[in-house]
Amino acid sequence: MGCGGSSDSGNEEPTEEQQVGVGVTGDGVAQAVPNIQPFTSLKVVPISGGDGSTYPNQGDELTMHYVGTNHGGPNHGKMFDSSRMKGRPFKFQIGMGQVIKGWDEGVIQLSLGQKANLEIPYSLGYGEAGAGGAIAPCQDLLFEVELLAIN
Repeated sequence: MGCGGSSDSGNEEPTEEQQVGVGVTGDGVAQAVPNIQPFTSLKVVPISGGDGSTYPNQGDELTMHYVGTNHGGPNHGKMFDSSRMKGRPFKFQIGMGQVIKGWDEGVIQLSLGQKANLEIPYSLGYGEAGAGGAIAPCQDLLFEVELLAIN
């Protein structure tokens, strides 16, 4: 199975669904959403600055808050996981393959206390397989993350 769109090989045009997009309203009704473009590469978009000097190193244990949402496709904008909703931060070792590649490559760019959006193409997320019922195959992901501690 291939994913198509530009985040697969960089040479293909986005599908009609990716160009127009489909979103889910608050009441669960699917509707067309124009101009949703697939993520073609990892992008770290700062929301608020951290200390600007303390950055994680490979192997450090990090404590994070995150909110994960689907980008594009039939579940566009739908949250699939959140440490904030669970009421507890998430801890992991950076650069050790404990999280998706988009996190390993994106979070390491954050300074202590920084909040950012990680725009993650499916190839750096859950790929062609997806993840259970929450994340479809070939699903781009948007994570709002906050680096709370470097241990």
